[in-house]
Amino acid sequence: MLGPFLMSCAAIFHEFRYFSFKSIPMRLSTILFTIVFTAQSFCFAAFAQQDPMVAAIIKEATENSQLKRMSHELMDGVGPRLVGSTKMVQASDWAIAQYQQYGISAKRENYGTWRGWDRGITHVDMISPWTKSLEATQLAFSPSTKKAVKGETIILADVADSVAFKQWLPNVKGKFVLIAMPQPTGRPDYNWKEFATKASMDKMVQERKELTEAWRKRISKTGYNNRTLAAALENAGAAGIVGSNWSQGFGVNKIFDAYTKKIPTIDVMLEDYGLLYRLTESGAAPTISVLAKSKELGEVPTFNTIGEIKGTSKANEYVMLSAHFDSWDGGTGATDNGTGTMVMMEAMRILKKIYPNPKRTILVGHWGSEEQGLNGSRAFVEDHPEIVSNLQALINQDNGTGRIVNLSGSGYAKSKDYVGRWLSAVPGAYKDSIRTSFPGMPGGGGSDHASFVAAGAPAFSLGALNWSYFNYTWHTNRDTYDKIVFDDLRNNAIITAILVYMACEDPERSSTEKANNAAWPAPVKAKRKGGYDK
Repeated sequence: MLGPFLMSCAAIFHEFRYFSFKSIPMRLSTILFTIVFTAQSFCFAAFAQQDPMVAAIIKEATENSQLKRMSHELMDGVGPRLVGSTKMVQASDWAIAQYQQYGISAKRENYGTWRGWDRGITHVDMISPWTKSLEATQLAFSPSTKKAVKGETIILADVADSVAFKQWLPNVKGKFVLIAMPQPTGRPDYNWKEFATKASMDKMVQERKELTEAWRKRISKTGYNNRTLAAALENAGAAGIVGSNWSQGFGVNKIFDAYTKKIPTIDVMLEDYGLLYRLTESGAAPTISVLAKSKELGEVPTFNTIGEIKGTSKANEYVMLSAHFDSWDGGTGATDNGTGTMVMMEAMRILKKIYPNPKRTILVGHWGSEEQGLNGSRAFVEDHPEIVSNLQALINQDNGTGRIVNLSGSGYAKSKDYVGRWLSAVPGAYKDSIRTSFPGMPGGGGSDHASFVAAGAPAFSLGALNWSYFNYTWHTNRDTYDKIVFDDLRNNAIITAILVYMACEDPERSSTEKANNAAWPAPVKAKRKGGYDK
């Protein structure tokens, strides 16, 4: 095991990196540097010889990785994990069974209820003025059609004000209403930058800016917002709502939830939506057929899935791994947040095999309903003050498949001391790409570590390399298994396992003293019943 001497040694060298030689004569500074460098090499050589744990973690992660198998079983075998769906229950059952195979106790912990809904098939065709199957899908929680619904398309009118809009509303009866702005181009900006002239790109950008502002005003003049507009169209007898939420990349749309209660809401890919819009605008009166099947499940439990490796000498102190389990369901939730889930499950597997008797208790939280506002992790914080108050560290990951490149101290004044100690044990090949920021700023709500930070617990987020996450996979129809970069994922599992091991072994408790310049977020209550307020 890593002794107190080596923990202190690692901390000293972490601090020494920031030492300045400017005030020391050149010859003396050279001698000091040589001494320190030699001692540092000796210290870490001693670490490698005296503590085989890190080497064993790396060996197990490299030679016996379960990442591909588990990713296939979760993303391909189970699929997306929408809150309130049977897929979410199936995924939880799968995770619990995996942990039991690894010798790790795991359970499902209910914290509330949600509207239950399961996605069925979506099939959309243009049947006039010519025939074409369209790339489209219903939004989550969209009402089901009993059979295919046919109707002409109509563009949301550009009216003078809300009075004029009410006068126009009867025109939507029996029709599918196009409510999204038509994009001036289906090519992402990086493609324009590579091939277009500057003048041409500038012209496109200006056109898009003007169209976006004009469409914003068009919506505003109806007297409704994006959420309430759907209800107004539904109440006026529309056959369905047709949108297109382009994600600014080739072939990607973001897929969220519907605001209608009786008629289908569908998202049509940019190319096909543009076709419908232009035909409608030119007077060709296209007719589409929409079959969108789904199943209402009533009020169902919402839950977290929790795993535990019991500690020994400090069993009532906790180190926690964290990743939200739920996803939107346009794709299969591979990089949001299947990859974070895989990192934590693989790290738990490795730790149970290599480090089965940790000093502190190791927990893993696979949170529910993160996509609706961190509800699972917020509920856990509210329900388990005994864990939150005795948390040594929480390590969260939730922004894609890339290797870890950012680690912040979450606004804790002394975070560099202890996180620096833990990180020093990670070999350079895995940590050299990580940019640290201490003390950093507290997470304000972007992912589940923020639920713990708001309660004053030492929680940290592992920020991943982008891999075009925000355009191509985040909440899109293309967030699928094939986007996973397994070398980076393995790197992240190794880093996580080492950080957890070091946090468990650290003889000191993590300080939660807040940095003076950190504006601290207030705790937000978990939403424990939802899905009906559409």
